[in-house]
Amino acid sequence: MKAKSLQGVGAPFGVLPKNDAECEMDACMATHLLNALPHPLLSIGGDGTIHDANPAAELFFAMSRNALKKIHFQDLLPFGSPLIGAIEQVRARRAPINEYRVDLGTPRIGVERYVDIHMAPLPQLADGVVVMLQERTIADKMDRQLTHRGAARSLSAMGAMMAHEIKNPLSGIRGAAQLLETALGDEDRALCRLICDETDRIVHLVERMEAFADGRPVERRAINIHEVLEHVRKVAQAGFARHIQFVESYDPSLPPVLANRDQLIQVFLNLVKNAAEAIGPDALHGEIELTTAYRPGVRIRASGKAAPVSLPLEFCVRDNGPGVPEDLVPHLFDPFVTTKTSGSGLGLALVAKIIGDHGGVIECESHPRKTVFRMLMPVYSRRDV
Repeated sequence: MKAKSLQGVGAPFGVLPKNDAECEMDACMATHLLNALPHPLLSIGGDGTIHDANPAAELFFAMSRNALKKIHFQDLLPFGSPLIGAIEQVRARRAPINEYRVDLGTPRIGVERYVDIHMAPLPQLADGVVVMLQERTIADKMDRQLTHRGAARSLSAMGAMMAHEIKNPLSGIRGAAQLLETALGDEDRALCRLICDETDRIVHLVERMEAFADGRPVERRAINIHEVLEHVRKVAQAGFARHIQFVESYDPSLPPVLANRDQLIQVFLNLVKNAAEAIGPDALHGEIELTTAYRPGVRIRASGKAAPVSLPLEFCVRDNGPGVPEDLVPHLFDPFVTTKTSGSGLGLALVAKIIGDHGGVIECESHPRKTVFRMLMPVYSRRDV
């Protein structure tokens, strides 16, 4: 019997041509692989319409696959985006092109969305181009978080020094002013009272800075974050946020976080109080939303850890206040940076330190009527105890 040839029409030398079932299986496998990619992937036709998109692209652009296929790719981009010209270069050269740190921010997906873009010709589609986006925003946030931690460490040293060098002389000044107060008239007594009040204010500031210098190990255990948030909500609604509506959007299946309960309460009370103050006492529809979710995929290399640590637990505090000035957002967790006329600028710096000490990261994204403080934390593991 004559041997079957291994060289089929359209097949590489030495490879048998595939039948329809095998081709269908390969196409199905390719679809599964593209859908599993964590990066947004789009195929774009020669006329600029979107032919297909994977689930990551749906999340990135906040639109369903069917909705994306009905619009022109240019409609997804900010005005004058360099991505339009880059796609034309891919078509003209018939070769891949990479663009780095391109801002694709729009009101729909967020004002600041930096991505690295990888584009290549798509032979199966006339003048088609495949576009893959790799978001840089998370990486940039990690860099900023390391800066926040460095600032907190610097403040720790300064806090310890100030506590030692300032509090003792201040107690002497206050004592002397109290002695003088008993021997003076009413007019001069008011000046002594002013000295005491200002001395107390400086002591209070120094004591807040001492919190950064406390390097003692903190007792941590498995904490149900929802119990912490419920406690914070009750405290807030009984006091400073009684005029504000709270919305809770929780993932009930969330695993516990390894943390110190008191410190987490301090973190969320600070964030909720800031949100309530931003909304203001006269707001008619003030709203604070507390959310929890499981978001796998973010990892950070922590000091003392051989391998990157996964941070899948996401906790958010959102408010519909006026927002944070754009120029302050990158420096919001730095010491002495504040939007309040009477604020010390230490509250958020302490929040960043506590979250950093727990192995997590925190970032703020702010637009008018929507400010989000987002914390990413590691999952509790018995090995960590």
